[in-house]
Amino acid sequence: MSPGRVPLSQPAFVPMSLAEMRVLGWDELDVLLISGDAYVDHPSIACALLGRWLIAHGYRTGIVTQPGWDTPDNLLAMGRPRLFCGIGAGAVDSMVAHYTAFRKKRHDDAYTPGGRAGARPNRATIVYANLARRAFPGVPLVLGGIEASLRRVTHYDFWTDALRRPILMDAKADLLVWGMGERAIFAIARRLDEAGADADLTGIDGTAWMARTAPDGLPGNLPPGYSDLAYEALPSHQALLENRDALLVLTKRLERQVHRGDAWAFEDVSGRSVVLAPPAAPLSTEEMDAVYGLPFNRKSHPAYKEPVPAQAMLATSITSHRGCGGGCSFCALAIHQTRHISSRSRESLIDEARRMAARKKGGRGLAISDVGGPTANMWQAHCALEDRCAARRAAAISPQSAQTRRPVGDAPEPRCVTRCRKESCCYPSVCPSFIAPQREHVSLLRAIRDLPGVSQVRVASGIRADLAMRDPRSMDAYTGEFTGGQLKVAPEHCVAEVLALMRKPGIEVFEAFLESFVRQSRQVGREQYVVPYLMSGFPGCTDEDMRILARWLAARHWTPQQTQCFIPTPGSMATAMFWCGKTENGDPIYVARTDAERLRQHRILMPAAGADPRATGGRFAKKPPAGRGADRDGVGAGQSDARRGRAKGGEGRFDERRDSRPPHARGGEALRDGGRTGRSRPRAAHTERRNTRADGRAPVHADKGRPRPAKGKGES
Repeated sequence: MSPGRVPLSQPAFVPMSLAEMRVLGWDELDVLLISGDAYVDHPSIACALLGRWLIAHGYRTGIVTQPGWDTPDNLLAMGRPRLFCGIGAGAVDSMVAHYTAFRKKRHDDAYTPGGRAGARPNRATIVYANLARRAFPGVPLVLGGIEASLRRVTHYDFWTDALRRPILMDAKADLLVWGMGERAIFAIARRLDEAGADADLTGIDGTAWMARTAPDGLPGNLPPGYSDLAYEALPSHQALLENRDALLVLTKRLERQVHRGDAWAFEDVSGRSVVLAPPAAPLSTEEMDAVYGLPFNRKSHPAYKEPVPAQAMLATSITSHRGCGGGCSFCALAIHQTRHISSRSRESLIDEARRMAARKKGGRGLAISDVGGPTANMWQAHCALEDRCAARRAAAISPQSAQTRRPVGDAPEPRCVTRCRKESCCYPSVCPSFIAPQREHVSLLRAIRDLPGVSQVRVASGIRADLAMRDPRSMDAYTGEFTGGQLKVAPEHCVAEVLALMRKPGIEVFEAFLESFVRQSRQVGREQYVVPYLMSGFPGCTDEDMRILARWLAARHWTPQQTQCFIPTPGSMATAMFWCGKTENGDPIYVARTDAERLRQHRILMPAAGADPRATGGRFAKKPPAGRGADRDGVGAGQSDARRGRAKGGEGRFDERRDSRPPHARGGEALRDGGRTGRSRPRAAHTERRNTRADGRAPVHADKGRPRPAKGKGES
């Protein structure tokens, strides 16, 4: 804790107005957070989590959400912040939030009151930074969130089909926080609090800053101790402009810098360097419990006159962990949340579920939609090679209670150095050193289900099939006890070459999983579905590969109503492959680059893709109702919602269930791969399952014999 700082009482909401500040007895703010999302007081919303985290450490923090971008007046409502402005585009990359995979305008936004699209500008981080500079000259500007994190170095921009320089240069900000921000934002506040405007903000783990490039080619004025650390020299911006293949090199080195945990990196941009500090150490279990134990009320701020769609969908979800060991080439998790898993304790999760059940008023018991993370069955997963590091970190953390313990950022954390240099913990097969205690996860789910006032627990975030198949008992439990009618799994494709480019296991793994799922569903007498994630337009995927996938689906009598089309968002290896037209090893591949080529592939599975729903009798045939939008892919909306019944052969229903759930990530940050329906969202969205579904992925009917009502026994 900074000298003289004591924890402040947690308000009902982090203040958004001067009147709320006065009620709290605050005459000024220490920190102002600017967000492209509406404020929902839930730990999956960055401004809510970081705002409460700073308040818990004694810093008066306010929030401005979705300000108008033609004038800075909205930012002035609570006055000039004493320390700094934190700026984020929101849970979803602003370009992905606005445009579909085929660059069509979206019609809705789950993080805006009323669900209306267009409440945040394109490239919101840059726009908000310019507004903050006009409103508060001289106040340090700190960028954060998914949009800034994935643009911390030169990156490919799908919407202009060109490379863009690091976002720090365009936003002209002082610092960028990449990855999860609790440690970094507290360290920034503490330094500015102690040293004022003269504070040196360089060298904070998990941040990036600009420096002059020295004559030796390295950045100048490096923080103390950096000369003794390993570093990754990224290809310069000029080299990237001259040689497309250099983006593959940059992405590989960036992945390596993040995963190894003890190295810094830099990229030269015309005589200046963007310097990336080593990643912030993953939060310990104690720290995760403290962060998620803050008194989030799970409601939208009362200033909003219309409901925020995300609020209803987040209300019954519980975050159990962060990070994912999958390392899929299309997923940005590896360079944002990292592959290290940070898990909450069993006791913390049960206590949160107990509090949620106590707040439930009337009606049936509480149906908890999800207890998960990016992949539900990776709770408490860890690498055996890193156990020594974990032991060192545990020894460095005081065993005090969450109320009196040493706050995150009060002292340098031991860096989590890994001996492993693999790109994935699960490809080409699950690594023997990757330990995922799935039976403990099942035991946790059962304990939560048995709480008074809890009627049901589900794992809406989905599970990793190859992990589940390693433990048949856990697999049976996920299927028979915790599937709310549908279970999400991500085979993505069926062609071996395409799956290898995705860093995904072979289709035989999914087929074995499917057999087990069907068998267990029948055994417990429940009608259930597997909802497979499928993708078109992936780098290296040809039209013939899509035809093979179509035949594979037809052989199982599946008719997908919506398939994902890959979007090359910044940061992922698949995006580098898209730009270069080569595999990560440098071998040439076919890339469906134009919208026409991508749409042609898409239509192999979805003939109606691209049709105007108003012309084809879809749900927008009359007028788009407020808060509703086009399908998340922006295509396929013209298909009739009335297509019910059993598909040919009896296996698999046409399942038109639509789910307006928000794409969002854990721990107050947003994240998901660019290939997922044009939404940048985590694989594991915390959502309440509805009796409708928008993703249209091919359902798998567990009972081949009889048509049944769409609602399964386990679905509320």
